[in-house]
Amino acid sequence: MDNRNYRWSNKQIRNHVEVLDEEKKPHIILKNATYLNTYLHQWLVANIWIYEDRIVYVGENLPENLNGYEVIDCQGQYLVPGYIEPHTHPYQLYNPLTLAKHAGQFGTTTLISDNLTFFFELPTKVAFELLNEFKNIPSSMYWWCRFDGQTELPNNHDIFNTEDVISWLQHESVLQGGELTAWPKLLNGDNQMLSWVQETKRLNKKVEGHFPGASERTLAKLMLLGTDCDHEAMTGQEALTRLMQGYTVSLRHSSIRSDLEILLKELIELGVQKFDRFFFTTDGSHPFFYENGMTDELIKIAINHGIPLIDAYCMASYNIARYYNMEHLHGSIATGRIANINILESKNNPTPISVLAKGKWIKQDGKDKNDSSSIDWDKFQISPLNLKWTLQEGDLSFSTSNGINLLNNVITKPYESSIDLSSDELSPEHDECFLMMVARDGSWRINTLVKGFVQHLGGIASSYSGTGDILIIGKRKTDMLIAFERMQAIGGGIVLAEENHILHEIPLPLNGIMSDLDMGFLIKNEKKMIELLKERGFKYNDPAFTLLFFSATHLPFIRLTPSGLYDVKNREVLVFPTKREN
Repeated sequence: MDNRNYRWSNKQIRNHVEVLDEEKKPHIILKNATYLNTYLHQWLVANIWIYEDRIVYVGENLPENLNGYEVIDCQGQYLVPGYIEPHTHPYQLYNPLTLAKHAGQFGTTTLISDNLTFFFELPTKVAFELLNEFKNIPSSMYWWCRFDGQTELPNNHDIFNTEDVISWLQHESVLQGGELTAWPKLLNGDNQMLSWVQETKRLNKKVEGHFPGASERTLAKLMLLGTDCDHEAMTGQEALTRLMQGYTVSLRHSSIRSDLEILLKELIELGVQKFDRFFFTTDGSHPFFYENGMTDELIKIAINHGIPLIDAYCMASYNIARYYNMEHLHGSIATGRIANINILESKNNPTPISVLAKGKWIKQDGKDKNDSSSIDWDKFQISPLNLKWTLQEGDLSFSTSNGINLLNNVITKPYESSIDLSSDELSPEHDECFLMMVARDGSWRINTLVKGFVQHLGGIASSYSGTGDILIIGKRKTDMLIAFERMQAIGGGIVLAEENHILHEIPLPLNGIMSDLDMGFLIKNEKKMIELLKERGFKYNDPAFTLLFFSATHLPFIRLTPSGLYDVKNREVLVFPTKREN
């Protein structure tokens, strides 16, 4: 199966041809347009004809009759292809629709997204119906197919089964397999995963790695096993090593790994002069990181660090489209492509003044023109959590001295505590807190400790987690209960409680994971949570990632998973779950 399948019917294509015969009128003409021709690596001047969602002509000619449709004189402006974000996790408090609408205001009109939440939460048939629903919005939405859940799950083989994985891989909106967070399994002989990789390649689709710190030899082995790209380089030398082993390299700049400046600086120092096998990603950052932009911000960094101007734009569009075998649709301003076009006031300022997505204005002359696209989430089994169990005082019993020591936003180490755990309240003199994970269905709980999260906070309850189970953290058990009960009452979310009252909340009514707020409101809400947690001793910048990655076994060294408190390095459960009575 080739993912070059065309999006237009025979009748539509005939209509497109009739526009050039002037038997039908275009919808938009962009005349006197100085545009980036990605094939020639030059700025050229042309007139661009758009019919519905397609560019039907780029050249010197204009229709004889310029009446009855929109004609925009682009004199003094610069046009570039719509930007592509190749690696989104569109469930990071926002949802795929609100992310797409926000990204579009900054010129990112195409998103290639993780399927993990939909894979976990929805039957395959329902998930595919939802994917088809996203085809109706102005942004272009594509997806990956995960091969693992990036946490230790007792029923992992049941969830990630060949039938479902292959069904996802064969879907026309799915462009790649991965990211391979469980790559050690692949390397150590997991033939089921290798067969999925092989099927991905047979379908002419890509395989995305996740190889932080991998040696040159390991990278070579994973290339032989079928990987095409990796986004985990943290230095210029790591990026160059990937390139030398045949990888396309995605350069990351995210809320927890803002590496782009050092990557570009070091690549240039290493003598790299050709950038057509590099592109950018923000790697599923949380809302606050996108307040001032998205891919456009990364292009600015590239320009400011000496990347040739046209290369910088290609790294955000054409390079990605060519890599994913969809250059016939995306990544250039040329006849036949989808009409995703950014209009700039200056070549050096990649934040567009106007944006066309599928031939529709979603931003024009600086004004948000987003349509009223919406998703009936209930129709797709995405609704507020209905937790049919209550947390009892007896659940808040802590006895183990084994715990998690938080070293930054997401990296942890094991530690043993010496504090008295019999108390209902821990001292603000130290930075140890009670930490619980409770099954979403209430069937089990794991009680442990976390060091380095906050110095003083009554309680925080979160349905936002890497497994969809409930996290509860705090110094004071009564506040932990209050936070949980409020989170339960609002159908999921993140709730902070202190001194018997609610301090702050971020409702997440879409399966307890995603907000239905527009991004601007969500950014303000998340920034308020970050501010409150920092005031109470949180030392880092992205607490939502801390909550999300408590369970992430693709990171070192100690994790809280449905299998128990898990030592990743030794593959050992340190504290097993306790069964609960609902």
